[in-house]
Amino acid sequence: MPCLNEAATVAACVGKARGFLERSGIPGEVVVADNGSTDGSRELATAAGARVVTATVPGYGSALMAGISAARGTYVIMGDADDSYDFTALQPFVDRLDAGADLVMGDRFAGGIAPGAMPALHRYLGNPVLSRLGRMFFGSPVRDFHCGLRGFRRDRVLELSLQATGMEFASEMVVKATLEGLVVAEVPTTLSPDGRDRPPHLRSWRDGWRHLRFLLLYSPRWLFLVPGVVLMAAGAAGGVALTMGPVAVGDVTFDVDSLVAAAAAVVVGYQAVLFALLTKIYAIEEGFLPPDRRVERFVTTITLERGLAIGAVIGLLGFSGLLASLVHWNLQDFGELDPRRSLRMVVPSAVALVVSCQTVFASLFASVLGIRRVRQGGRAGVTASGDPSQPEPVPASSPGTADVRDSMGEPAT
Repeated sequence: MPCLNEAATVAACVGKARGFLERSGIPGEVVVADNGSTDGSRELATAAGARVVTATVPGYGSALMAGISAARGTYVIMGDADDSYDFTALQPFVDRLDAGADLVMGDRFAGGIAPGAMPALHRYLGNPVLSRLGRMFFGSPVRDFHCGLRGFRRDRVLELSLQATGMEFASEMVVKATLEGLVVAEVPTTLSPDGRDRPPHLRSWRDGWRHLRFLLLYSPRWLFLVPGVVLMAAGAAGGVALTMGPVAVGDVTFDVDSLVAAAAAVVVGYQAVLFALLTKIYAIEEGFLPPDRRVERFVTTITLERGLAIGAVIGLLGFSGLLASLVHWNLQDFGELDPRRSLRMVVPSAVALVVSCQTVFASLFASVLGIRRVRQGGRAGVTASGDPSQPEPVPASSPGTADVRDSMGEPAT
């Protein structure tokens, strides 16, 4: 249980969890990960029978990883210490873990949300939208991405090397578990109004943005690739049509001004596609994302030398177009030109030169990212030459675990 000034409820939560363990005959412990409480929460939790450990790095994720690292059980069930979750009804989590699941999520929408337990903004907008994005981006089966009551195999979660220190930790666990191929399941659970006597730590818009930001940053496909492909396709289609001449749609005529806009769409879209590739390579190299055979195959095929050659060919086409426009200008005795004709040669040529430079620079940068690094905590998924390699094991390490101590001040096992 992560805890920051939960004096009003922590003892009750500990008591309910201990009662469940005793009734079910499951050998276990209750660990409270204190994150700097000043209201006596530590003492109340200890008196109620919990083992209290200290998370020195502030944040929800830091507190949870401190507790998970200090826990001694094969299974860990985590839940907030504000008495909103039912710690007396944890058997479904244990049963699904016994059946082979690695991560078991609670589903509050299936189990029931009591009146006043969840703000309308979270219930009808925040949770549904972010959970749907998580399912769409990562193919996760989880319906309630942000349920704070969940169970998992401790060793499998430590292997994920979770890094988020804040509320986005909840999303990181689900996303990484899905990407790493862990068996993820859901069970219905209930949510009751919390019993705290202070404002909640959660800040709706700030923490909602942190969750959304995390989902986007962990999905280069949706952050860069999809928008980039759409921009490139739209710009290229419009550019090809406008290069041939004005295009009339009803009473509206698109001409060279629109051609410039189409060119900008192609350049920005192509840059976004390159960002998607480079981000994916970097994330694989650093161990943030698992190896991707498609990326490895692409890097193996498009080596540095081939990338430079492709960029050179595109640049030659662009230079040829500019040379043709110069010849056209010469035919006009270097006088004033009709922009509706001259821009139809200059703009595509300029786009080709820009794309050529982008391709060359991206090829060089991808080669730098692919340099194999052998260091603690890293893993190489793509080598400098483009040959795929097997990922190295990643040591389990997370924020908030550098100084984990039990309630007596001794280092926790």
